Amino acid sequence: MTQDDFYAADPSARASWRMAILMGRNARTYKFALGDALLRQAAQGHTEIPLRDLAASYAMAFLDRRAPQAPGSEEALGATDFLTVTAQEGAESRRLGRPTDRLLDAAEQSIPGMVMRKFHNHGGGETPHRFYDLAGRGRHRTVRLSPALGQVARSYERDGLGAELDARWSIVESSFATGIGRSLIEEGIYVDLETLHIKDRHRRRSVTGVAEAVAGFQHGRCHICDEPLDSGTRTAVDHVFPHALMRRFASVGGWRGPDLDSLWNLAVAHAQCNGAKSDRMPKPAELTRLARRNEAIMRSPQPLRTTLRRTLGNAVPGRRIPNWTAFLHEVGKVCA
Repeated sequence: MTQDDFYAADPSARASWRMAILMGRNARTYKFALGDALLRQAAQGHTEIPLRDLAASYAMAFLDRRAPQAPGSEEALGATDFLTVTAQEGAESRRLGRPTDRLLDAAEQSIPGMVMRKFHNHGGGETPHRFYDLAGRGRHRTVRLSPALGQVARSYERDGLGAELDARWSIVESSFATGIGRSLIEEGIYVDLETLHIKDRHRRRSVTGVAEAVAGFQHGRCHICDEPLDSGTRTAVDHVFPHALMRRFASVGGWRGPDLDSLWNLAVAHAQCNGAKSDRMPKPAELTRLARRNEAIMRSPQPLRTTLRRTLGNAVPGRRIPNWTAFLHEVGKVCA
């Protein structure tokens, strides 16, 4: 799946937002703090705000996480670098409930070049929609929030998009964390079915929820009925190929297919749709959606991509499976 394929499935500002948040490069976590600040400002109906106001929201979003950055990213930082000032001013800013003047100055100075210039970058180009533009100079700069951002921030998916951002932020933070990151990047993740949380394989620490991690790659739609996952509707994590297959085949020589409890086979659905589906085999349209969803995840940065790449590479010993459509066809043959 290419950038164009993902966008073509839902040619909207929401898809552009997901491309920026879920699929863009993640050298640090600044992008997620900016995304959080943009959603908050646009949700209040703002269309133009002083850069300093956006920087304040950005700094507090960053502080709320208290998160590590990529190894090596904090080496040789100057006294006025945003990360340096954050470490020094964080405690006082949290006590005040707002950034100190020194932290706000550092955020306002660094945010245009450090993150705003790169936010729309994707795959050697830009996302189809832009969400802001910076105007003016010096301390009089303003941020013009685009109509596309307003659509995202005030859409029926607002809560879901926020949860997706938070989940992606948690995944990237964990990939930076000492003792966890290497395991996530090299080995991928596993799914705890009791809690429906993604965990790292090494320390078994929870990273984020399965539903929040993958919903955006499904364009926020139910895997079964393909209707939106509205915030007021209960959701469930569906085994696309039913988990019961592994038990069923255990009595006749054992299950010879891939692990059905892994990320590749888990999709978000309305709870009602999932209950009605029960243990039936997936329909062709559901397999098409699953293949597209998995291809989209493969275009995201580590570590979810690692997990699916390992699944695809180990699907059939001695054979290379070229894509998820072929992989799912092979799984169907095992079930026949």
